[in-house]
Amino acid sequence: MGLPIWPLAVLSYAGSHCQGLLLFMSNPETTNPNMSEPSMSEPSTPESTIPELSTLNPPAPASPPVEPSPSESLPVESFKDIFSKYEKSHPRKREAGAQGREGTVITLTADSVVLDIGYKTEGVLPLTAFPADKPPKPGDKVQVTVKGRDPEGYYELTRGKVERPTDWASLEKAFAEKSIIVGTVTGVVKGGLSVDIGVRAFMPASRTGTKDASEMEKLVEQEIRCRITKIDVDDEDVVVDRRAIAEDEERAGKERRFSELKEGDTVQGVVRSLTDYGAFVEIGGADALLHVGEISWHRVNKPADVLSVGQQIEAKIIKIDPDKHRIAISMKQMQPHPWDAVAGKYTAGERVRGTVTRLMDFGAFVEIEPGIEGLIHISEMSWGKRVRTASDVVKVGETVEAVILGVQAPERRISLGLKQALGDPWVGAAEKFAPGTVIEGPVTNLTKFGAFVQLTEGVEGMIHVSEISAEKRINHPQEVLRQGQVVKAQVLALDVEKRNIRLSMKQLVPTRLDEYLAEHKEGDLVTGRLTEVSGANARVELGEGVRATCRIVERTAERAAKEGKGAEAASSSSSKPDLSSLGSMLQTRWKSGAPAAEAKPDSLRAGQICKFRIVKLDLAAKKIELELE
Repeated sequence: MGLPIWPLAVLSYAGSHCQGLLLFMSNPETTNPNMSEPSMSEPSTPESTIPELSTLNPPAPASPPVEPSPSESLPVESFKDIFSKYEKSHPRKREAGAQGREGTVITLTADSVVLDIGYKTEGVLPLTAFPADKPPKPGDKVQVTVKGRDPEGYYELTRGKVERPTDWASLEKAFAEKSIIVGTVTGVVKGGLSVDIGVRAFMPASRTGTKDASEMEKLVEQEIRCRITKIDVDDEDVVVDRRAIAEDEERAGKERRFSELKEGDTVQGVVRSLTDYGAFVEIGGADALLHVGEISWHRVNKPADVLSVGQQIEAKIIKIDPDKHRIAISMKQMQPHPWDAVAGKYTAGERVRGTVTRLMDFGAFVEIEPGIEGLIHISEMSWGKRVRTASDVVKVGETVEAVILGVQAPERRISLGLKQALGDPWVGAAEKFAPGTVIEGPVTNLTKFGAFVQLTEGVEGMIHVSEISAEKRINHPQEVLRQGQVVKAQVLALDVEKRNIRLSMKQLVPTRLDEYLAEHKEGDLVTGRLTEVSGANARVELGEGVRATCRIVERTAERAAKEGKGAEAASSSSSKPDLSSLGSMLQTRWKSGAPAAEAKPDSLRAGQICKFRIVKLDLAAKKIELELE
């Protein structure tokens, strides 16, 4: 009686390639041809639960065994040997991916390496994955692992081999070492993704590295790299993180890129974001700040006025702070400095046009060309108006014409004058405002010592407090004048160099002196009373309020020469007029011209009435000069 024949198992392997293996073992001497073949749809037996052949208990035969013929006998072979051959001939797909693959460098771009990895589409590896001093060359072989696809359809690669755990022990080891493992996204679940890493794991949506649900959907059936952040073997609870790896790689790339940069380097970058004070630019994996003052040599109010997000720029590294990991770049320093050509381009006295860029308390800055600014001081803004702040005259953005007053190229300073461009109103003032000229204008300012009157735009004259009124004493101009009041005055004196004009209001009010001056002329004989005799000069009263001066010495010498007398003077006149009737007598003599009693020069004294000749009448100064007759 032969040994019974029985089916052992249908083996199925997890993965995309599921195959069954049916094994019939029989006694070398017997075979049961009536034994039916088991269905492939029966549940497969896990690898870990396949028993040894020797431990199986054969079931009772359904019918008496049939003796096999010698030609139908099978060789004796263990199940373990057959299963081992099957595993070798059918490697698991997940293990193939876990072993990585070898790629061949095709070409290099500015920041990436393109490799042939045996797929229809090439793979892309960041250039930062290679040492800076040993960049790859076309044809080099590189061990890589596929971690996904980019928006353009290229495979995203990483260097080296990333293992896939095979059991709980390897999962715990990967968790303890915080190493990177490979998993396959099996589906989108509530709150995140389901990932196959040998066991089922959960990845929270916030740690997927995606922006929205549509991007999460694209990860399904994709092989990804992740890191275990939580593991509980008893509850078979595993949580993984994909975003942390991307952040670590980005951080490492920035650190590497930062160590390669140095001040003075010229870099290409892409504007990542804009602020009021500048722009943040990505320069090959590192972030740099482009300050608003470093965008252009001309003044830029807002970076958004000249830059846009996504714009590619060329700049120069001007400062690196290794402690704070900050990089400062400049676009304007890629161009020649405008001040290098200023010395031979602008000269004093030249007229220029520019735009007001800034206002300060002391003046206004005007840009006369990109990067070149000049200062108009408030003292150079108006000839006549007293400017308190620059905003009283000009506004930001206003175009003005000015005259260059001075150029200091080494200090990068240009002094400008706004009022000079309007013309100097003092040119021709000597002819226009000669002494004696009567002017009319508004009072612009009142001070304790006098009042300022505007004669014309940019020209002012000053009325001293003593020249305001001839009728009464004035302590302060505001007693009779107010700012803005239009007054008439006479020019007393003018100094063009000092830009000073003295005016008088009282000179325009008719007085007895004015009447006397109007009624007489040089050469007239008049009578007057000596009020003061001092050496060679004397003061004479010709009437009420009419005073004159007389030079005695020169007249006495002339009279002595004519009369042939010596140094001894003649005796005084014997006639002594009645002083009480002096006023009426002088009034009569002014009108009639009757001669007075002759007086001797050496006996002149105060109170004496004498006959004089007018030698000079100064109408402007209202002065009379006499000589003894």
